[in-house]
Amino acid sequence: SFQVDLPLHLIARGIHPTFHASLLRIHVPNDNRLFPGRSFKHIVSSTTANAREWNVKEILSHSNAGQHALFEILWHTGDKT
Repeated sequence: SFQVDLPLHLIARGIHPTFHASLLRIHVPNDNRLFPGRSFKHIVSSTTANAREWNVKEILSHSNAGQHALFEILWHTGDKT
């Protein structure tokens, strides 16, 4: 087992600082163009009390546009963007 130094806000969320060696992997940074919104600040901020909630009914399609990903969204209101 390995014990890691966690920031206080993770300990406050109930994350235990001791991990079995089989659960640890070498860190590979996220490719934000392929997988947007997976940075730690997005994950943590989405669970806070100040997080916005969006009424997405369905993601209709997606495509790459250079350095960005584009999504076609069907909202619960019936609008598409």
